[in-house]
Amino acid sequence: MALKKFAFNILKKDKYARCGLIETHRGNIKTPTFMPVGTQATVKACTVDDIKKTGSEIILGNTYHLMIRPGVERIKRIGGLHNFMNCDLPILTDSGGFQVMSLSKLNRIDREKGAIFNSHIDGKKFYLSPEESIKIQLDLNSDILMIMDECPKNSKNYELIKESMYLSLYWAKRSKKAFGKNPHKALFGIIQGGLFDDLRIESLNELLKIEFDGYAVGGLAVGETQAEMFKVLENLKDKLPFGKPHYLMGVGTPSDILGAVKRGIDMFDCVMPTRSGRTGLAFTWNGRVNIRNSKYQNDDTPLDKNCKKFNLNKYSKNYLNHLFNTNEILGSMLLTLHNINFYQELMSSIRNHIQNGTFDEFHDKYVDKL
Repeated sequence: MALKKFAFNILKKDKYARCGLIETHRGNIKTPTFMPVGTQATVKACTVDDIKKTGSEIILGNTYHLMIRPGVERIKRIGGLHNFMNCDLPILTDSGGFQVMSLSKLNRIDREKGAIFNSHIDGKKFYLSPEESIKIQLDLNSDILMIMDECPKNSKNYELIKESMYLSLYWAKRSKKAFGKNPHKALFGIIQGGLFDDLRIESLNELLKIEFDGYAVGGLAVGETQAEMFKVLENLKDKLPFGKPHYLMGVGTPSDILGAVKRGIDMFDCVMPTRSGRTGLAFTWNGRVNIRNSKYQNDDTPLDKNCKKFNLNKYSKNYLNHLFNTNEILGSMLLTLHNINFYQELMSSIRNHIQNGTFDEFHDKYVDKL
């Protein structure tokens, strides 16, 4: 039986905020959507079953880290990442471009060969070209693939960012060619250009000529302010193709997400809910809670009385404070799951308000609170 083709449809608009549906052969994804990050074939401190119970409909895997450990052949042998981690949700894999930037002490960039770097684990040398990045993602059998790009560090050097943007465009063409024809999968282009409006527009226009299944905004969440990020999105919101998914990579806080949805973004990923959960920071409808704070030792109230899907209210702030201050693993597990669940409840509420034409009111109520 032929696999279902990748498709995207807009169901409702509220100004620039959009409710849509991504269709894949592994299942549908309601947008705006948040993708929990499963860097090394695991969303840290959570099982796949628990992730699904939060309402998560897609997760993200990391090409760079999986290439290094456990190695692509080991995953390919069992049929891909879904079989390897026993996950039947759609999976998006990034290209490794962000790690080219974040682990820059270990690599150098070559226009033709791509990124040449030494493993941060054992020093082994790797070559990650656009073609190799796509091959790895296809071997992982991911459902949405990202082009290989260079993600530059936050910089006010116009010429440096311009050169990097042109390199990403060259790699985008090579990524598209390497991807070939895979109608049941999707390949997303990545818009670069730093904080420079003209470079962002040029990058988008050139990517539109190549034609991708979706368009991501990369090179943000690298040290810029929220206002600077929103300015980039404001500049792009009228020019992004209407009938394609818009993905803001590596972002962010709940208020980041609200502001980005307001400017037409459909897809998000970030390590924040899981990383914060492991360090004792909880996201709630009443704002953030640092559960390690000593004031919670005498607080027997639930973490978030508005939590809908999990009976986490049976765990008091007092008890959670105890778990974290004694370094009990259960504390990280409970708070991580709570945070992912909160993010998915946030996305569900965003979609409901877009459908009802009340997103602006919802945005204004929570953007400075969450």
